Order: sequence, then C-alpha cells, then structure tokens
Amino acid sequence: MMNTQLQVAVTESVACIRVEGPANFAVSVDFKSVATQCCDAGGRVLLLDLAACPNMDSTFLGILVGLTGKLDRIELLNPCERVTDLLENLGVLDLMSVGQGVNPFDDRLETADTTQADKRALTEASLEAHKLLMEVNPDNVPKFKDVAQFLAEDLERQG
Repeated sequence: MMNTQLQVAVTESVACIRVEGPANFAVSVDFKSVATQCCDAGGRVLLLDLAACPNMDSTFLGILVGLTGKLDRIELLNPCERVTDLLENLGVLDLMSVGQGVNPFDDRLETADTTQADKRALTEASLEAHKLLMEVNPDNVPKFKDVAQFLAEDLERQG
C-alpha cells in the first residue's frame, strides 16, 4: 500500500499543501490537522498541490469541503481528471478554484508531521466528511446516507 505524504509551506497569506499519493480516508485526519494548523498560522488561502495525487475519496473531499468555510479561497493545483470529475459529480467543484501550472512554493515544501490517527479518529472524520457532502449538495444524500449510517453505527460499536 502506498503511503501518502503531505508536504507543507506556509507564508503570511497562503498555506500550500502538496499531496503525494492518493488523497484518501487514511490520510484525511492528518490532512485536516495540517490544514487547520496552517490556517490558524495565518494562511487564508489554501493552495492544494495535487500534481502527484492519482485520486481522491469522499472522506478526503468532505474534509476539504469543510475547510471552505474557514478560508478565503481553496485552489486546487494541477488536479488530475479523475479528481476533477469526482468534485463535479458531487457538486462541490464550484466551492474551489482550479489552476494549472508550476507550484510557486516547490522549493519551500517540508514534510508535514503525521499523527497516525487511530480508527476512532478516522471514523469520526469520515462521518463528518460525508455529512458535509450531503449538506452542501442534497443530490449526495442518496449516495452517502448508507455510508454515514454505517459509520455512525461503527462509532457506537467502538464505544
């Protein structure tokens, strides 16, 4: 299994996070904490470099959508067609801007600290992410209501 790496660079007005590998459930909690820290540190625009990201799942996307309200702007840099299609299909592409080109922060990126989130944290993040996706677009309810219910029940079982 390929581990996804997050790399970060923060300036006064921009937080740049580069995702190397799949943007998925497993990296979602780390992404959320890194992004939240960056934004607290003053980056009001999030530049998400997806040039090395082959795909994204709904948990990661939901967390990204959750950040849209906390930031002035989220720009996706060089997302592949598969990622853009996902955002379009789930009706959230208009919450972000998409750009192509060179990452201006390439030479400043440093590997982000990861938390090795436990199962409970991952389940909670995934549940929150799917609820957000249903909130921002009612068309997503039939796609995710069973997932959300499963995750909620899973959390109860975990106690």
